[in-house]
Amino acid sequence: MASESSKQFWKRSAKLPGSIQPVYGAQHPPLDPRLTKNFIKERSKVNALPMKNKKASSFHEFARDTSDAWDIGDDEDEDFSSFQTLNSKVAKATAAQVLENHSRLRVKSERPPAALNEVPNNCKVIKSNSEAQLSRSEDGCMRNPLHKQQSLPLRPIIPLVARISDQNASGAPPMTVREKTRLEKFRQLLSSHNTDLDELRKCSWPGVPREVRPVTWRLLSGYLPANMERRKLTLQRKREEYFGFIEQYYDSRNEEHHQDTYRQIHIDIPRTNPLIPLFQQPLVQEIFERILFIWAIRHPASGYVQGINDLVTPFFVVFLSEYVEEDVENFDVTNLSQDVMRSIEADSFWCMSKLLDGIQDNYTFAQPGIQKKVKALEELVSRIDEQVHNHFRKYEVEYLQFAFRWMNNLLMRELPLRCTIRLWDTYQSEPEGFSHFHLYVCAAFLIKWRKEILDEEDFQGLLMLLQNLPTIHWGNEEIGLLLAEAYRLKYMFADAPNHYRR
Repeated sequence: MASESSKQFWKRSAKLPGSIQPVYGAQHPPLDPRLTKNFIKERSKVNALPMKNKKASSFHEFARDTSDAWDIGDDEDEDFSSFQTLNSKVAKATAAQVLENHSRLRVKSERPPAALNEVPNNCKVIKSNSEAQLSRSEDGCMRNPLHKQQSLPLRPIIPLVARISDQNASGAPPMTVREKTRLEKFRQLLSSHNTDLDELRKCSWPGVPREVRPVTWRLLSGYLPANMERRKLTLQRKREEYFGFIEQYYDSRNEEHHQDTYRQIHIDIPRTNPLIPLFQQPLVQEIFERILFIWAIRHPASGYVQGINDLVTPFFVVFLSEYVEEDVENFDVTNLSQDVMRSIEADSFWCMSKLLDGIQDNYTFAQPGIQKKVKALEELVSRIDEQVHNHFRKYEVEYLQFAFRWMNNLLMRELPLRCTIRLWDTYQSEPEGFSHFHLYVCAAFLIKWRKEILDEEDFQGLLMLLQNLPTIHWGNEEIGLLLAEAYRLKYMFADAPNHYRR
C-alpha cells in the first residue's frame, strides 16, 4: 500500500523534478515562468489526488530546491503527454504575447502623437520599421506593403543556441560603414607581401570580419607564415604531412593499446554540439575522429582527454565558412569536393594543435594546469569581489565544482558557438590568450552574474545557476563587453602581485 501511494505521489505531483521546471543556460531556452505557473495550477486542480501524507519527503525537497530535470519512465505516459502539452501551450502563449507587445510598440512608435487614437482609412498600420521605410508614401500613408516570400527552402528549425552566424542581441545590421572600413583594412594587411602580425593582432582584438576570418586565424595561430609567397607551399606541405599521419597511424586505432583512446573519442564525438545538425553528419564525425585520434597518438604525455573534442569545432566551422556562403549549421558537407574537405580537415588539425601546445598542461596527468588556473581564479575573485567570494564560502561552494569545466572547455559549454568564435578572435590576438587572458575572462564572466549569485541562498541553487547560466541570447555585443571587463581586470591585476595575493 505504501509503495502504491509513493508511486501515485511521484506520478501525480505537479511539483515533481520532471514537471518541467525550466533549467536555464546556453543549452536550455527559458520559458515564461508566469505562464508555466498558471498552467501547472490549472492542471493540478483537475488531476490532483488526495494525499495521505501532506509532508514532502526529503528527496522531494532536494529535487524542488535544485530545479533538476529528470527522465520520465515508460510507465508515465500520462505525465509525458502533459509534458508535451505544457511545452506547446507555454511556447505558443509566450510567442503570442511577445508578438502582440512587439506590434503594439511598433504601432505606437511609428504613428505621429496626434494620430494615436485614430487611423485614416487609406493608411495601413505599421508592423515593422523595415516595412515602414520601404512602403511610406509622401503623404504619410502606407502603400505597396512588403510581402514575405511565398516559397522558402525547407530546412530544420535551429534553436537560437545553435545559430553560428554572427549576430548582436539588439538586432543591429551585420555590416555597418565602420565594419566595411575594418574589412578593407584587414584585406590590405593580408594582401601585403609580409603581413604585419602585430598590426593584424591589434585589428583582430575587437573581432575579425567573417570574410577574412579563416586566413586571419591561420596567421594568428602560427600555422601560416607572414610572407605571402610562402603560404601556398606551406599549406600544401602541412596538408600532405597530416594525411601522411593518417596513413601511418590511423589503422592502429583497432590495436589493443589504442582501443581505449579510440573508444572514448568515438563516444564523445556525437555529444559534440548535439543541437547543431552540421556536427551530426557522419562525414563530419569521421573527420573529428581522425583529427582527435592523430593528435592523441602524437601527444602521448596527455593523450585524448574529454573536452578536447569541443576545441575542434570553432576551427572546423571557420574553415568551412570559407567555402560556404549560406548558414553553416544547416550545410550538407557532401556537397563539397573531397579536396576541399581534406583541406578543412588538415587546417583544423594543425590550428587545434597550435592551440593545445600552449595549454597542454591542462590535459596531462592530474591536469595540473587546470588546478592552478582554478586556484588563481579563486584568489582573483577574492580580490575583485569579496562579497561573492564569501557567499561561496558560506554555502561551501568550491570553485573547482564549476570552474573546472570553464578551464577544461574554454567556456565553450557556457556560451553558444557563435560567441566562442568571437571570443577566440581576441584570444588569438592576445599573448597567451587561451591560458593567461582566459583567466580574466572567467573572472569577468563570474562577476557578470553577481546579482543572481547573491540571490541564491543554498548550495544546490548556486551550482544549478553556475552550470546553466542564461547566455542563449548572447551575441557579439555581450562578448565585447565581457572582453572589455576582462582586459580591465588584467590591466589592474596581472602586473600587480601585491594586489593579486592575500
